Amino acid sequence: MSDSRSSTDALHGYPRPQLRRDSWRSLDGPWEFVADPQARWRTPPDVTWAGRTIVVPFAPETRASGIHETGFLARCWYRRTLEPWDPGDGRVFLHFGAVDYRATVWVDDRPVARHEGGYTPFECDITEAMRAGRPVTVVVRADDDPLDLAKPRGKQDWLLEPHSIWYPRTTGIWQSVWLERVPRAWVQRLRWTPSLVAWDLHLECWFGGDLSEPLQLEVTIMSGERLLARDCYEVTGDELSRRIAFSDPGIDDSRNALLWSPESPHLLDVTLELRTVAGERVDVVESYTALREVAVSADRFVLNGRPYYLRLVLDQGYWPDSGSTAPDDAALQRDVELARAMGFNGVRKHQKIEAPRYLYWADRLGLLVWEEMPSAYRFTSVSVERLTREWLDVLARDRSHPCIVAWVPFNESWGVPNLPDNPSHRHYVQALYHLTRTIDPHRPVIGNDGWESSATDLVGIHDYDADPQRLRARYHSDDIVPRLFRKERPGGRVLVLEGHANLDHPIVLSEFGGIACSAEQRTWGYSRCDTGEALQARYAELVQAVHDSRIFAGFCYTQFADTYQEANGLLSADRTPKFPLDDIQRATRGVSRR
Repeated sequence: MSDSRSSTDALHGYPRPQLRRDSWRSLDGPWEFVADPQARWRTPPDVTWAGRTIVVPFAPETRASGIHETGFLARCWYRRTLEPWDPGDGRVFLHFGAVDYRATVWVDDRPVARHEGGYTPFECDITEAMRAGRPVTVVVRADDDPLDLAKPRGKQDWLLEPHSIWYPRTTGIWQSVWLERVPRAWVQRLRWTPSLVAWDLHLECWFGGDLSEPLQLEVTIMSGERLLARDCYEVTGDELSRRIAFSDPGIDDSRNALLWSPESPHLLDVTLELRTVAGERVDVVESYTALREVAVSADRFVLNGRPYYLRLVLDQGYWPDSGSTAPDDAALQRDVELARAMGFNGVRKHQKIEAPRYLYWADRLGLLVWEEMPSAYRFTSVSVERLTREWLDVLARDRSHPCIVAWVPFNESWGVPNLPDNPSHRHYVQALYHLTRTIDPHRPVIGNDGWESSATDLVGIHDYDADPQRLRARYHSDDIVPRLFRKERPGGRVLVLEGHANLDHPIVLSEFGGIACSAEQRTWGYSRCDTGEALQARYAELVQAVHDSRIFAGFCYTQFADTYQEANGLLSADRTPKFPLDDIQRATRGVSRR
């Protein structure tokens, strides 16, 4: 197998954009497939392959997969034969971006990996099979009980047909599958943490393979064509931690030229070269990072040391023919471009951990992201363990992305339905809040978005009142905040639990609007209108009412695009604007009264 790129490589893009290596091969495309809805078969020899083909990485429920099986799929099977790829003195890894929910992988009928969690990546070492120099058969079993409400599942419906705000299920492989060849010693993982106070970057790097010989790591950081730093470090073990300091220009104008923001998404390109002390190049990877800091200060969200008003849109990340998987990389890029064109400076990725390529385009084009964990709906010891484990994997995968500015472990008390009365539910939310802050102390955490806050850095409010005048009256000035926290229940729930009200927290109207505009009567929204012109007028009035409030540090409008039966997008499901983009942008930006 050569290292040449194929059409499928270009279609979905490099799947791990912050650690890129030349020697890779996409396995997206045709795989043999068989549904096993009753989970009758346990191992590859049991399976009766019927000649059906699925297009990976699309889930079998989607039309894009070529299967379009919308029933309950407790188990499904994939098979593909790979041409040999000589590992030389290195290793060959088989990577899966995401398989929902539990994956078992065999190579030539030998189990090589098991992974649980439908939103996070895993890999398996298939070097020895590749070293034999003959074709290799990979079989994947995906187990995904459609009725299990104790696993993180987000908006995937547990009923046979989608209803209300719940959508078709995503079973099995739904993100890219790929091969990677690494040398005898390699850069395994990176983490970047910027500091504007110290004007430096903290690099954490982990290594794999044979580290017995003396090695050095050279790090080159570029700002466009300008060299910012070139440092060389001795590799003394399987991990390295260094701070790379830059010359601080001191003056804001000069500093701002290097800072990342939606208005100026300036990225720093990084090359990391692992080599012997004699100068032999062992491994080379490309990465990127940015100088960017986020925080909260009193009642404001702060970006790069300055108050920054959040104009977010709720984005659920579904496409009509391909479900949770983007049709291609260009579709992810287009979604970021459309959010910006509509006047938003960020998105709240709702009940989905989006593919890294989306985060790449948000980093490159300039779009803030609130990352939210898909919910499990039952509160059990199993659900707590599952969600916590997968949330830690999410943090590990994504915390180096500049675009991510907030973490959201829970939404609307889903999975913790008795927060006001059950101490165990409260302790769970508080524990995940503090755990997230421990793992990443550099971003705000919204412990439970929407209502019933008990541990948070921002208070998120969900309020679908369709009357702009009532919104103005409810949120008109700073002095109503104590009453708001104590008395108001816009979603039928108290906003802040007793004993946890911090009147200085920033407040974000993190869900509102939801106006359905569709000719299809079976569609759903929080309120309705019949024409694009009517939607334009109502959207502008609602958003202006929010801008008129002095208490909000920002807002998140519901929603970006129609999602199946939920027709309350500013865009149709195919991303056609329901009224002109320029008019959406003007309404989104509004007239600030602050």
